[in-house]
Amino acid sequence: MILKHMTAALIGSALLATAAIAQTPSTTMNNNMTAPAATTSSESGYHGSWRSSKMVGLNVYNDANDKLGSISDLLLDKNGMIKAAVIGVGGFLGVGERLVAVPFDKLKFVDTPAQSASKSGTGTGTTTGSSTSAPAKTTTSSNPWFPDHAVFSATKQQLESMPEFKYST
Repeated sequence: MILKHMTAALIGSALLATAAIAQTPSTTMNNNMTAPAATTSSESGYHGSWRSSKMVGLNVYNDANDKLGSISDLLLDKNGMIKAAVIGVGGFLGVGERLVAVPFDKLKFVDTPAQSASKSGTGTGTTTGSSTSAPAKTTTSSNPWFPDHAVFSATKQQLESMPEFKYST
């Protein structure tokens, strides 16, 4: 009986050792494969590109400078091109929010911060003066990796009346 256990243990050890030897990398390198060239700058070749992680959460305003919602997701085709932006509309702190997909080419991205009517002092219809209007900022966006906000030419009511976007499983 002990002989059977010893034989099984010896065969098992041999199999494990064979698998471990098969997984060790070879010491010879293929000279045809070269290491990628090191870049000196993180912006090298990508200057003007936007980070997708910064696009999600970006505020969306209309032409009258009323806040419509924020970008919740970006939808890409199989070639990696962004086809639509999913915008969260309505609700409060994400509760009761409705998702609407809009074509990405219908969004206009702006680098300068949105101005509210209270900041301009004119009150000439640039905002409604409600709490959903854009915050007053005086600085300009200096970050080339993402825009300050997006503009979509629609009213909040038009956006809320669009068909709701639902993720299919």
